[in-house]
Amino acid sequence: MQLKTNLKWKQNGETVAGGNGKGDKLNQLKYPYGIYVDYEEKCIYIADAGKDRIVKWKLDDGSNNGQIVAGGNGRGNRIDQLYDTTNMILDEKKKSLIICDYGNKIVVRWSLENPNGDKEILIENVRCYGLMMNENGDLFVSDRENDAVKRWRKGEIKKGKEGRIVAGGNGRGNQLNQLNGPTYIFIDREETVYVSDFSNNRVMKWYKGASEGIVVAGGQGQGNSSNQLNYPQGLLVNEVGDVYVADSNNNRIMCWSLGSKEGRVVVGGNGAGQGSNQLNYPQGLSFDVENNLYVVDYNNNRIQRFRVA
Repeated sequence: MQLKTNLKWKQNGETVAGGNGKGDKLNQLKYPYGIYVDYEEKCIYIADAGKDRIVKWKLDDGSNNGQIVAGGNGRGNRIDQLYDTTNMILDEKKKSLIICDYGNKIVVRWSLENPNGDKEILIENVRCYGLMMNENGDLFVSDRENDAVKRWRKGEIKKGKEGRIVAGGNGRGNQLNQLNGPTYIFIDREETVYVSDFSNNRVMKWYKGASEGIVVAGGQGQGNSSNQLNYPQGLLVNEVGDVYVADSNNNRIMCWSLGSKEGRVVVGGNGAGQGSNQLNYPQGLSFDVENNLYVVDYNNNRIQRFRVA
C-alpha cells in the first residue's frame, strides 16, 4: 500500500493506545519506539521498549487495554524475553512477528500462535533499530552500531547468514557514502533505501546498487529551521517520493516534497507537551488504509492518530 500524495491531516490528534502514564499495566506504555498497523485486523503492534515487549492494541473497539504478544517477562535473553525492542513487522502470513531485539543484538521471529516461548533467532550480531520487508519477502535492517543498512534476500534470512550492505557501511561520518547512527528505514518497490541518518540530522536516499546516497531532507546542520532536522526518526515515503519524517527533537512531523530544499510541518511543531496538537520526541510513523497518520509519541507514552483533514 502506498501513501497518497497531497495529504493534509487534522492538527489535533487522538490517543489510540497508552496515554495513561508511564508503566507496565495493559493500559500503559513505557518509551515506545516502532509501530506497525494491520489494516485488515484493525489493530496496531507497538514496540514498547521500556518494558521489553510487543503490545497489540485493537483500534476503535472501546477497549483501553493492549495485549502482550511478545516479551513482557523482564529484560533478558531467555526464550520468553526481549531486551529493548525498537521495532517489528508482521510476516507475510501474519503468523509471527519479526522483531528488532536491539539489546541482544539479534533479529528474531516470534510466533503469534505460541507467544510464550517460540522465539527463533534469524540474524545475529546486528544492532537493529529499524526494519522493513519488501513485497518479495526480502528483509532490510538498519545496523546502528555499524552505521549501515543491510539486506537479506528471502531465502537468506536465517541464523549465521551475513546480509549485504545496501547503504552506508563505510565507517561513521557525514560523507555521502557514510551514515552516523541510522535509525528508521523505508524501502520502495525499486529497492531504493531511505534512511533516517540520526546523528547527521538528515534523511538519505540510496538507489539500488549506488555507492553513495543523496540528501533528501535536512543535512543543513542541527536546528529547527524549515531546512533542518534535529535527530530524525520515523520515516515514510509516498508513491512520488515525498518524505515524511519524525523530527524528534523538534517535536514535529515534517514533509519534504521530492526535490525540495525545505520541509513543511505536517503535525506537531507546537513545543513539547501533552496537548492534542503537541508531541514529545516522536518516534515511529505509520498510516492506515484511510491514510490516517499514526505517531509514536515517545515521551508521552502514547500513540496518536491524526485523521486526514
